[in-house]
Formats: sequence, structure tokens, C-alpha cells
Amino acid sequence: MIKILKYLKPKEWLMAVISLGFIVAQVWLDLKSPEYMAEITTLVQTPGSAMGDIWVAGGMMLLCTLGSLLAAVIVGYYAAVIGSALSRRLRRLLYNRVDSFSMEEINRFTTDSLITRSTNDITQVQMIIAMGLQLVIKAPITATWAITKIAGKGLEWTMATGAAVLIMLITFVLIMYFVMPKFRKMQSLIDNMNRVTRENLTGLRVVRAYNAEDYQEAKFDRANDELTGTQLYTSRAMAIVMPIMTIIMSGISLSVFWIGAYLINAAGAADRLPIFSNMMVFSIYAMQVIMSFMMLMMIFAMLPRATVSAKRICEVLETEATIHDGTRTEGLPGVFGEVTFKNVGFKYPDAAKPVLKDINFTVRQGETIAFIGSTGSGKSTLINLVPRFFDATEGEILVDGVNVKEYKFDALFNKIGYVPQKAVIFKGTVFSNVAYGDNGKGEFTETDVKTAVSIAQGIDIVESMENGYNADVAQGGTNISGGQKQRLAIARAVCRKPEIYIFDDSFSALDYRTDRLLRTMLKEETKGITSMIVAQRIGTIIDADQIIVLDEGKIVGCGKHKDLLKSCEVYKEIAISQLSEEELSEGGVAS
Repeated sequence: MIKILKYLKPKEWLMAVISLGFIVAQVWLDLKSPEYMAEITTLVQTPGSAMGDIWVAGGMMLLCTLGSLLAAVIVGYYAAVIGSALSRRLRRLLYNRVDSFSMEEINRFTTDSLITRSTNDITQVQMIIAMGLQLVIKAPITATWAITKIAGKGLEWTMATGAAVLIMLITFVLIMYFVMPKFRKMQSLIDNMNRVTRENLTGLRVVRAYNAEDYQEAKFDRANDELTGTQLYTSRAMAIVMPIMTIIMSGISLSVFWIGAYLINAAGAADRLPIFSNMMVFSIYAMQVIMSFMMLMMIFAMLPRATVSAKRICEVLETEATIHDGTRTEGLPGVFGEVTFKNVGFKYPDAAKPVLKDINFTVRQGETIAFIGSTGSGKSTLINLVPRFFDATEGEILVDGVNVKEYKFDALFNKIGYVPQKAVIFKGTVFSNVAYGDNGKGEFTETDVKTAVSIAQGIDIVESMENGYNADVAQGGTNISGGQKQRLAIARAVCRKPEIYIFDDSFSALDYRTDRLLRTMLKEETKGITSMIVAQRIGTIIDADQIIVLDEGKIVGCGKHKDLLKSCEVYKEIAISQLSEEELSEGGVAS
């Protein structure tokens, strides 16, 4: 928890110091009031006392109360400002840190856990900071100061107060011993709840199509019951605290007055008034001591969960990205749109065997290279190494003659127009989705967007929408079809005017006619731009300059379509499963 405090700015530390001054003033005023109470008690009990003196003492007592209230309001305001500022900063730092992560770090934490850490965990820290500034500082000062005030006013009363505090501490320690493990478990259960809920919402169509509502509800109920059971356990345990505190407070009041009655009864007439006055003052101070310990226990009850949350936040903030930014912004002079793989191998962290082994090829400016193979052969992993979503574990990847690890991230990304396997659409408009991001070449114009949409064969779709290019697009593109999302994603890549296109099975949602027209337009309108295509359909890549066939992470064939039909058995098997006898014959091999 202490680590999280290093994210406070000097301005907030100054606020905390100012708050400390007001807390000391508040405690002093709270503990000054009983003295005026004692003075009023003495005046009332003393014959011939002037009414004006009682009014003066009462007025001073009222001023102390109002001053304490004002100090409490100021401290509360500063505490809220500090807590809110820290939580805002932590959210920004977490977001920026996660934004810098490679897929390796994202997969290590999981998306659901990162969402919980950015929301619920930060809320827990904010609460403990806001309340802790008021209570953790105030309670010890109040308790210590109150004890010095009551010291010497009666051994019996002091012993009774000490016994009450001891009972309170023992009770709290026992409760926390049993509750602490549950508090530690709470945040991971919230992660699980988020995971189940998110999974159900994102997969709602599949859930309904397979009549799996009951199964999903049962899974949600298990996660919900486990979280609820843990929360109930901690709530019930902590619920015991308040009745015990109430009993102790009532008990200490009863003890003070019972001991006071005994002492007054045993004292002489001259000593009874001072004893009575001390008894009234002691009862108030004893309450202050008990209340101080209660405040500390409230904080300690919240602290375990907040400590776990702070630790989880620090885990993310202190995690160094495995993929580091380079320094270069340009490739070698005269080299443009060229990608080379030299003896590249890749293995996922903790995986038993590598996904890719000994990958070698070069694709030059304006050429199209395609990758095909069975599911799990490493096609998508291979092209994801170019924009450094992962870094190769062996060999090197060159873009424009320079190792991708040497490029600054923005310089490398601006060379690439990337279309993922699953089209990602953001909430906004058609225009904002196509003219997305920074390409390092200035603002996207309306002409750029229209040209990109036209090349992606989406002009009819967009113009048929209400408001055209300003048509609203829902989060995830839920208000448009899969093919329309795919075309918008392709238009987004085209609009960047990159050196290299990367299409990760990006034509799968398109019909054959649209697929053919789109590739023809791409070839005509974007001459000189290199294309890297992952595809399942041979029809999509049949005209590629190079086709690389992958099998279990290795290159088992490389060449043009006709050559591979003769030389690569894996490619031939794929072709036989997809092409007609006539198409195969045209390729030079009869089935």
C-alpha cells in the first residue's frame, strides 16, 4: 500500500500536510470542549456562581464545536481531492501502461483482470486514501492526547478504560485473523465474475443459437454465489464489530459512572465536587479514546482489501513491456516496402515447442506474398511478427532493410496497413472508423476516405446508409454485417497509404465476387505497395507473386500457384479440396 503513495504529486502532499494541521486543530478543539464542560459543572454546583460565567464557558464550548466542524469539513475536502486526483492518475497510468504492453503481457494478466484493476481496484485505493487521511492520522493523535488528559484523574477509571481497549483489540485481531484470507480472495473472484459476464455478453448470439442460456446462467450463478458467499462471510464477521463496540462503549460509560458513584460516596463533602467534575470529564475523554480505536479498526477492516488492490495495481505499473521501442524512423536509403525473414523462429512463453521454425523469405516492393496452410500452422503468428505484436525468439525480421526491433513504434506502424482476422470496429461514424489513427502524413481528407471505401468495395453500402459517411456505427459494429465490417477495416488500412499491407485472413467474410473485385482494385489503385496475405481460400491468393505453404510451423512449399500444384503435396491437397477439376487442370495438374 505504501508503494502506491509514490504516485502522489507534491501538490497533494502539501494538501496532506495542511490537512494534518487542521486535524491537530480539530483534535485540540474536541479535547478542549470537556474542559469547559467541567468548568460549567463546577459553576453549576458552586453556590453564588454568576450566570454570566456559565454563558461564557458555554459559548467557548460552542465555538470549539463549530471550529472542530469547520476543520473536519476542510480535512474532508482535501481528502476527497487527494483521493480523486490519485485515482485519476492511477487510471491514466494503468491505461498507458497497458497500451504499451505486447500481447504477451496482455495474455499474462488477462483482459478481465486488467479491467478490474482499472476500475474496482482503483476505487478501493481511493476509498482508503480518502478515509485514511482523516481517520488514520486523527485516531492516534486523539487517543494519545486523550490519554494524557485523563492521566492522573483516577487509577480506577484508567484501568477500566485500558480493559475496554484491550477487549476491543483482542476481538478485532481474532476477527481479522479469520477474515483476512477472504479479503485477499475477493478481487480474484471479481475478476472471475467479470470474465463470465463479459464472455456471456460478447458471445450472446452463440449462446442463444445453441440454447445454452441455462448453462451460462449456471456458470454465472457459480461465480456469483462464490463471490456473494465470500462477501457475506466478511460482512458477517465485520458485522460483529459494531455490536461489540457498542457494548464496550456503553460498558465504559457505565463503569466510569459506577466507579465515580463509589468514589463520591466514599469521599468527604469537600472532595465530592472535584470527583464529580473529574468523572464527567473522564467519561468524555474515555469515549474519545474508544472512538479513536474504533476509527482505527474501521480503517484496518478496509485495509486488507485495499492492500490487495494496491498490490494488483502496482503489478501492472511495475511490469516492464518485453517489446521495447527502437530509435530509427526510416529504413535503408532506396529500400521501400521490402520485408525479409531471416531464420525466424518463434515460441510462445511457456509453450512446449516453437510455433515457427527456420522461416526464410523476402518480399519486395509491389509484390504480393501469401501464406496458406492448415489451421494452427502458424500463418497469423508469422505476420503478427512484422508489426511486433510479438517479437521473434530466433532470427531477425527486416523492414526496408532494417531490423524491426530498431524502429520507433510509430515509425514502424506508419509503414503498415493492418487488417486483423476479426474486423475491429469502433463506436463512432463510418468516417471516424476509416480515417482512424495517425499515419504520420497529416490529416485524412474526405477524398482519402471516399477513395479508400471505393477500393474496399464499400461505396454502395456507405451511401445507402442514413447520413452516409457520417452514419453512426455502434460499438463493435453490431449494427452492420460481418462483410461490411470487413470492408470498413480494409478501407481503414487503404486510407493510411502504407508501404505494406498485412491482411490476416481479411477476405473470409466477403463473397467470391467482392473478394475478386476488391483484390483487382487494390492491385490497380495501390501499385508499388507490398501485400502480405493470410488466406484459407486458394482463390484469394491464386495470383500472388509468392505463395508460402506452412505446415506445423515450417515452410513446406514456396512459389507460384502452378509451381506449387506440382511440387508441394500439402498445397495440392488444399487445392483439390477447394478447386474444380477444370481449375486444377488449368493450373497444370489433374486431380
